[in-house]
Amino acid sequence: MAILVPLIAQAHDFEVDGIYYNIDGNEVTVTRDGTWNYRYRGHVTLPESVTYNGVTYSVTAIGDEAFSSCYELTGIDISNSVTTIGFQAFSGCSSLTEISLPNSLTTIGDYAFGRCSSLTEISLPNSLTTIG
Repeated sequence: MAILVPLIAQAHDFEVDGIYYNIDGNEVTVTRDGTWNYRYRGHVTLPESVTYNGVTYSVTAIGDEAFSSCYELTGIDISNSVTTIGFQAFSGCSSLTEISLPNSLTTIGDYAFGRCSSLTEISLPNSLTTIG
């Protein structure tokens, strides 16, 4: 049981406007809230930067499983600062119908859009170098 506690206690460093982030130097990665309760709903717009404790961070990545199984997520606009979409980032988002990928995007992780049954079309930017 003690082995499972770190997995359940996955946490975010901070939250701004309902979006959760982990800090990595002067950049941040979008993440889930740490409770696995699928808080992201409706249409979400990711900003290019966020300010926390007086420091402004560039939003450069969507982390592994960040939006995974958010059944009520219908659309997402990803800012031009994002270069990476992680492993299973949107997997199981069965209501996701639209997604806007930025021209800055270079990497899409494995199964990033797996089981997104309502997502029927996606335009991939020319900047992509890796698709899982």
